[in-house]
Amino acid sequence: MNVRYLKNLCIQVRRDILRMVNDAKSGHPGGSLGCTEFFVALYQKIMHYNSSNFSINGKGEDLFFLSNGHISPVYYSILARSGFFSIKELSTFRKLNSRLQGHPSVHTGLPGIRISSGSLGQGMSVSIGAALSKKLNKELSNIIYSLHGDGELNEGQIWEAILYAGSRKIDNYIATVDYNKQQIDGTTDEVLPLGNLKKKFESFDWKVLEELEGNNIEKVINILKEAKNETGKGKPILIILYTKMGYGVDFMLENNAWHGKAPNKEELKKALFQLPETSLGDYPL
Repeated sequence: MNVRYLKNLCIQVRRDILRMVNDAKSGHPGGSLGCTEFFVALYQKIMHYNSSNFSINGKGEDLFFLSNGHISPVYYSILARSGFFSIKELSTFRKLNSRLQGHPSVHTGLPGIRISSGSLGQGMSVSIGAALSKKLNKELSNIIYSLHGDGELNEGQIWEAILYAGSRKIDNYIATVDYNKQQIDGTTDEVLPLGNLKKKFESFDWKVLEELEGNNIEKVINILKEAKNETGKGKPILIILYTKMGYGVDFMLENNAWHGKAPNKEELKKALFQLPETSLGDYPL
């Protein structure tokens, strides 16, 4: 799988995100666009999974948990384009009786979804539980991955989990923080400054890696590979991934107004013009 394909997939995923949110007239495009390279790298190059025979338990597989569940559009897109369910189903996003709820939900039975998420702060605790289960079941080659928003680090439960993971040496776990420095009410510095994340996690006995180019697919693949190489060494691993909210669309770029706002028809047309359709094709409406 070459880099050109992955770059085209990133473009196509971004088109999916914009079309899904526009059609539903609801959703969260900003963070979804910013995290596209992470999801493409994780599902296309890093994780070991079985998309054709999904099991909620994921025995013998790597597992991923999305903690900031509001960025479901990018999650659904990569799941569909990685073979978990039909790409056509993306057209049902946020519609009545759809399996593609605004926030991922296990009760709909959508393949690829193992926890309901959206109540921020809970994903790391779930991930640690899964990592401990893998150890107990002697599935020592499998890794747990999770993604968190930087604004989500305002939640107290996150810091309890960080403390626990470091003290218990949960070293089959890789957490990533989407560090775009934006949240719904403004910048992270305006709402609640996070300080030096690297030093904070290290003080809780985590191994911390940073990638300043979180919207460069090759860089993201490399940092995930580096993190994977650090597993089994007695420390949980954190990737601080510097991304840009709304990446790929100039009027959404680094603008927290697009955290949870759907583009209208004219805005969609303008955005899609900046992201020309690839040979992978749009999903049918």
